[in-house]
Amino acid sequence: MESVYNYTLKNLEKKFVELGEKPFRAKQVFEWIYVKEVYDYDLMTNLSQSLRDKLKTELLCQLLEIYEKQVSADGTVKYLLRLDDGGLIETVLMIHPYGHSLCVTSQLGCNMACGFCASGLLKKQRNLSADEMVRQILTVQNDLQKRISHIVVMGTGEPFDNYDHVMNFIYIINDPKGLAIGARHITVSTCGIIPRIYDFANEGIQVNLAISLHAPNDKIRNKLMPINKTYSMDQLRKAMEDYINKTNRRITLEYILLKDINDDIKYARQLAHYLRGLNAYVNLIPYNSVDEKEFKASSHSRIQIFKDELLRLRINCTLRKEHGSDIDGACGQLRAKKEGGR
Repeated sequence: MESVYNYTLKNLEKKFVELGEKPFRAKQVFEWIYVKEVYDYDLMTNLSQSLRDKLKTELLCQLLEIYEKQVSADGTVKYLLRLDDGGLIETVLMIHPYGHSLCVTSQLGCNMACGFCASGLLKKQRNLSADEMVRQILTVQNDLQKRISHIVVMGTGEPFDNYDHVMNFIYIINDPKGLAIGARHITVSTCGIIPRIYDFANEGIQVNLAISLHAPNDKIRNKLMPINKTYSMDQLRKAMEDYINKTNRRITLEYILLKDINDDIKYARQLAHYLRGLNAYVNLIPYNSVDEKEFKASSHSRIQIFKDELLRLRINCTLRKEHGSDIDGACGQLRAKKEGGR
């Protein structure tokens, strides 16, 4: 059965016409779901009984099952959610001074095989549909009884390897009659699938773009991220430059600091040279260790030296606050453990 959460309002209006209903009924359903947070057609009292019965046979409306939940002392909540086909995915809630941010998963598993990442421990089984991404948000909101204000598509999977579904998801949650999450409150992260970066630049929507860089040169990035063997750092820089020129928007560069791999001060200088002239800033990320991986987190002192050097070289950078370090913090770790156990 199709899902009501797969539809933008415009497409849902078309669907209702196909069902022999007036388009305004789609707006009513959108309001029940996204504004009133009602996920049961029987409770949508301004719809006729015949329409409610029809919708129950045509469009799925239920949320995802919360299979497991871990709560950190810092307020971070990691959800393990069960999809309709039984697959398990993670989504993570983070509490910030500016609101509640949710890290959304875009694929069941991941094929990017980044050397340090727990998400790649289980290979990609399939892409998630837009409705499965939308339902991550609604399921967490329903559990929390609080609204999600910010979305980062940085969970398991490579969003640009599932481009069409991810963009449909963004247009659904951005709809002013839906969740109305502002475009500038939405961030999509990619490890660097260059053709999709060009596509994203042409979308005409002010969603934030983040690039998982994690290395200052091709030699290190080739070891950490196989995607670099297809799209080199020179090609990536050209794509970023073109994106910035096209959109006039700043890019975030994500850089996980790995002990004795990419955290030496000389690599800060190489990174600064690579980024010179780009409207970008670096988000330095402390590493959440993964049992199955050999990598270790950089020391706090080493991280500070790296950050200070970037700032000295006039590269804008921030150090990401650690979230969920007392639970299965690394993306994909909880799912990998559960799937291994199953």
